[in-house]
This record gives sequence, C-alpha cells and structure tokens, in this order.
Amino acid sequence: MERMTYTESEPVEELRRKVQELEGRLAAVEGRGREREERRGEAIVAARNLSKIYGEGRTRVVALSEVNLSIRKGEFVAVQGASGSGKTTLLNMLGALDRPTRGRVVIDGIETTKVPERKLFRIRREKVGFIFQTYYLVPTLTALQNVLLPTMPLRANRDLRDSAEQLLELVGLRERMDHKPGELSGGEQQRVAIARALVLNPAIILADEPTGNLDSKTGAEIMDLMHRLNKEQKRTFIIVTHDAKIASGTERVFYLTDGRLYSGGGE
Repeated sequence: MERMTYTESEPVEELRRKVQELEGRLAAVEGRGREREERRGEAIVAARNLSKIYGEGRTRVVALSEVNLSIRKGEFVAVQGASGSGKTTLLNMLGALDRPTRGRVVIDGIETTKVPERKLFRIRREKVGFIFQTYYLVPTLTALQNVLLPTMPLRANRDLRDSAEQLLELVGLRERMDHKPGELSGGEQQRVAIARALVLNPAIILADEPTGNLDSKTGAEIMDLMHRLNKEQKRTFIIVTHDAKIASGTERVFYLTDGRLYSGGGE
C-alpha cells in the first residue's frame, strides 16, 4: 500500500481526504479477506456493510453504520458497547429478527437478507438460538415444556423430548424439569432459556446481555456454562454486553460505538 505523508502546513481538509482514502483502502482489504473466508465456508455468520437507519430528516437516527463482521464456527465472541450503541439492533440483524436498511447477512451459507419475510421464521427457528436478558419463559409451563416450545411446529416426538431432557440435565436442572418458572431462581430460569436455545441444534447462539438480571456470582456461573458448551460441543456464541469483564473472557471482542463496529483484536 502506498505510504501517505503530510506536513504541518497541509490544510485540514486535505488531511481529512487522505484519512478517508486510507480508511477506504483498509476496508477494501478487509472486505476481500471476509469474502475469501465466506467462500471457503469458514464463516458461520457474516455481515457485510450492514446499516440500519430509522426515520428521515430531523428524526433520522443511524443505529448501525457500515458494520462488517465475520464469525467462524465454534467461536465465542462478544460485542461490547454502552446502552444505545446499537448492540441489540446488531443482534436483531444477525438473528433475522429485523432487516437492515443496507448490507447483507449470511447465516450458515444462507443470505437471510434475500429470504422473503414469510420464510424467515424457518431461519430463526432452525439456524439461530436466542438467549435474552429477561428469559421469556412461559409462566404456566414447566421447565421441560418451555425448552420444547421451539419444537411445537415440528410435532414434538420422543426424540425431541429426550433431547430436551438431556439439555436440562446438561445445564444442571435434571431435578427441576417439572418446575414452573415461578418456582425457579433467576439463574435456573436462564439455564432453562439456554437449553431452549439449543434444543434444535442451531448454527449460532445469540445472547443479549445474558447476565444482566443476575447477581455477579450467578452471572459468572451462567458464563461458565456457556463457555463449557462452547468448548465441549463446539457451539458458536455471540454475546452482546456492556460489561468489560464478561467481554474480556471471550475469544474475540468487538466494540460498538455510535453504530460503528471496531475489532478488539484476537485471531
């Protein structure tokens, strides 16, 4: 790449132009690398030039701006950012819960931004597992029934029930399968939510502030559980968090500021 120089007397606008030109060159190099990675099938989820804009004119809000992201199968990564930085918006784009204004998202070889709305539910059900801060368990159902909820359109059979029971045992709730959410602690409810996210063996698991409603000890236990699932079962986790301590425990960290994503390093 051609080296750029400047002098103290050089106009500010000229310096700006050179910086923008350099940023453009770097983005092009990174983009070619991401395309090669996608072609080789290494990226289980990728976002290219992703932007999300709400409103127009004076009410226009840029929630995401030209975000590029590539996650390999079996990785455990974090997106860290303050409230309002665009974390949940990004997660919604990656999980096909919302559509970008511009750009594209690829999950397990499927470009979700080209899938018709009427078919997107299949992508969400079969390719993505969701873990939320507030659990979203049905209060009138048992832990086992909550885990089986994503399987309802598939005519739940004995194999799926066995899988759900095994997952509840895996997350340490073997003796609590018949308990309803009101009879479980916050940490136990989040364990049920994790089992539910895994029941259909999704390509990726997206976790939105998964420890946000838990005390520090229980939150650490939930993170340990997700790390164990990542290592032992090669599950791909993408978590968004405001907590630097949680983010630092992952393989790679991305930082989201005012809708722009920056890489924190790592392989």
